[in-house]
Amino acid sequence: QVQVVESGGGLVQAGGSLRLSCTASGLRFDDSAMGWFRQAPGKEREGVSCISRSADTTLYIDSVKGRFTVSRDNTQNTVYLQMNSLKPEDTAMYYCAATTRTYCSASWRNVWYYRDWGQGTQVTVSS
Repeated sequence: QVQVVESGGGLVQAGGSLRLSCTASGLRFDDSAMGWFRQAPGKEREGVSCISRSADTTLYIDSVKGRFTVSRDNTQNTVYLQMNSLKPEDTAMYYCAATTRTYCSASWRNVWYYRDWGQGTQVTVSS
């Protein structure tokens, strides 16, 4: 049984930092590209970042480039999202997802690209 569990969310002031973690089990983690998504109230879930199985490819949406960094530790079955210079508009529930693909294709921002999802961790940025 696949389990994906996020942690590290919280309340932070604008300009602050948080590091999200996501641990996956029950799958071949080192064969899986991983994605981070977020969903604010009343909005659609949007892809934030994707990292390939070997971390040789990392992709971001424009609004987080230069502020967020995705990384992974395949020995720990864990992927991270370091979020710096946080803004109120980053406030959302953040989700981690695993795909059966090893790479981040041009479709990485689509929900259907991923098979397994975590329950999410809330990030709230106050102004």
